[in-house]
Amino acid sequence: MDRIIEKKKWTPKKIVSIIAVAAFVFFIIYLLFLRDNSSKLYVEKNQLTIATVEKGKFKEFIPTDGVVLPKSTVYIDAIQGGIVDKKYVEDGAMLQKGDTILKLLNTQMELSYMEQETRALAERNNLANTKLALEQNVYLRQKEIVNLEYQIDGKKIDFDRKVQLYNDSIISKKEFEDAKREFEFTTKQLKISLKLQRLDSIAGANQKRSIDESLKRMEHNLSLLRKNIENAYVRAPANGKLSSFNVEIGEMKVGGEHLGQIDMQDGFKLRANIDERYLSRVYTGQRADFDLNGKNFELEIARIYSDVTNGSFQVDLHFLADHPKSVKRGQTIQLRLQFSGETDALIIKRGGFFQETGGNWIYVVDPSNSFAIKRNIRINRQNTNQYEVMEGLKPGEKVIISSYDSFGNKDKLIFK
Repeated sequence: MDRIIEKKKWTPKKIVSIIAVAAFVFFIIYLLFLRDNSSKLYVEKNQLTIATVEKGKFKEFIPTDGVVLPKSTVYIDAIQGGIVDKKYVEDGAMLQKGDTILKLLNTQMELSYMEQETRALAERNNLANTKLALEQNVYLRQKEIVNLEYQIDGKKIDFDRKVQLYNDSIISKKEFEDAKREFEFTTKQLKISLKLQRLDSIAGANQKRSIDESLKRMEHNLSLLRKNIENAYVRAPANGKLSSFNVEIGEMKVGGEHLGQIDMQDGFKLRANIDERYLSRVYTGQRADFDLNGKNFELEIARIYSDVTNGSFQVDLHFLADHPKSVKRGQTIQLRLQFSGETDALIIKRGGFFQETGGNWIYVVDPSNSFAIKRNIRINRQNTNQYEVMEGLKPGEKVIISSYDSFGNKDKLIFK
């Protein structure tokens, strides 16, 4: 007897078809959503420099070179021009103020001095003779007055006697009138001489005062002339060490020409060139430091030369304490010019990656240490050793800080 054979719902063919469809759908989903579409590059891990992101102290500074110079310098310039006739010391000599350094020979100036001195001496003699004549005139006027007073005394006695004789009718009227006229004439002469004496006294005093002032000016001019001659001897203006003194006998020097300088023994300073980009951020009192022989030395900016030359400007820095004993004039020392104090920050070491990324992104190593992924970050301040990270990284993460030149801006680096 026939029986109905029940048709199977899950035939092998149907199962295979369903699996095939499911596999195709999954493949489409994988292609669209699950596949890693990022560009990849295989790299040798041992050729990379990997650093850890850390939480630590950050100080912003820039490196710059400072040249050691004396703290105080006095320049030596030629006041009078001339030919170098004698050198009394050599460069590097320790000098006391007033020590003779060299002699300049200027024959024309010496002849001019002799001529002016001769004229001045002649004029001084003339003025002295004029002053003497004024003194003599005073005594002559006094002698004249004394003589007139003597005559008046005699004329008065004679006149008084003749008045009595005339009253007694012993002498004639003519004799009386002659005696009276002589007495009055001599009296008038005395009055005139006294007036002249007063005028002579006033004029003589003014003239003598003028002569004295002229003589004083003349003495001053002569002293200036003598000083000009003395300026042929160049002397040390202060105590210290002679430097930059490069002159030779027979060499011609003009007035105002720089001959050398005295380095005073009151310490050293550093003069540094700083990029003009930092001109607005540099100020008097700003700190800097450097390490030498295992010891740190601090300085501060004492003077800013704001003139920009070849893209940089100069500053003078003074030591806050004693300067290193081993430094010498002209020595170059690398400084750290500070723009901020120490602050807490998220930091990574400096590396070649910054030139390629500008600090906008970095490769972050996966915890599996098998690959690294590109990630956007933001870097703020920097110094010679570190970058300050503001966004994109966490403490403890590892990043690749070596150069990215050969990576071609890939999204993912797979370590071999």
